Amino acid sequence: MNQPKILLIYTGGTIGMIKDFETGALRAFDFDKLLERIPELSHLDCDIETTAFENPIDSSDMNPDYWIKMATIVEENYNDFDGFVILHGSDTMSYSASVLSFLLENLAKPVIFTGSQLPIGDLRTDAKENLITSIQIASMQDAEGNPEIKEVGLYFEYKLYRANRTTKINAEHFEAFASLNYPPLAESGVHLKIFRENLWCPDEEKPFKVHKEIDNNIALIKLFPGITSASLEGFLTSDTIKAIVLETYGAGNAPTEAWFLEFLYKIKQKGIIIVNVTQCSGGKVIMGQYQTSVALKNLEIVSGKDITTEAAIAKLMYLLGRKMDETTFKTVFETQIRGEMS
Repeated sequence: MNQPKILLIYTGGTIGMIKDFETGALRAFDFDKLLERIPELSHLDCDIETTAFENPIDSSDMNPDYWIKMATIVEENYNDFDGFVILHGSDTMSYSASVLSFLLENLAKPVIFTGSQLPIGDLRTDAKENLITSIQIASMQDAEGNPEIKEVGLYFEYKLYRANRTTKINAEHFEAFASLNYPPLAESGVHLKIFRENLWCPDEEKPFKVHKEIDNNIALIKLFPGITSASLEGFLTSDTIKAIVLETYGAGNAPTEAWFLEFLYKIKQKGIIIVNVTQCSGGKVIMGQYQTSVALKNLEIVSGKDITTEAAIAKLMYLLGRKMDETTFKTVFETQIRGEMS
């Protein structure tokens, strides 16, 4: 049996940084040097090839054009490789990984995002373990030679998560990501254990398809005690916003003041879609469970259920790009299509 072929895609981020000893600032180095710094990669039971963005970016500069670029790289190399590992800055990794999960329809191979909290050259870096294990996971095959993982994942600090279930929770600890509403897909310890009961099972009768239409005319409103109508007026005058992610309290609760409900009504009248997502890291939206969410249910606001804010934004951009009517949109958004919600 031939060894699995893995394509390593470097987009930028801390994992590919070195310290400028004159200024103390981090700067990107040539991607080829990343492999030179990890000779252990040559011991893996797979063939590794690499590609990189011509100009690696900090993940804070991530945007839809780069998402399309990543998806296109996977598309162009899909038939030649058994798995993909995308090196990405951690700050917006959950956003990018969530978007890719929607753009890559009927994915039957692993696309694993990873990065690090410390540069690859640091003495205590987490980069080596994250990179090596991500490649191992991407190269894992079953007895028939098929990939074990057939979805977009995110690997960080000994755990592989479903990408569109993750959120970054810490800027300093190595355990930077969490998936509070869905269990891990794999865990690395003395043994690398795959939790097959948690894996996404695509319909392999359908062909792999890459979507490249993203509509990012959306906005995010995070509720807070004391929010005023003045701070929301701009949304009513906008001619470009097509959807709003509304981060509510608890199980989808919001203020019941007349001005706020009137605001939501006017937004709906403008044809703008509103998705109700909880601010809580864990748990889900259940509109109507409390009196403070009954009005939202009556307005037929879209329920985000237990989706993360990152995945909600990603799914909105993807679905808006497919240009469907409002009723269909609500039905599709509230339906699991990539394992992003329960």
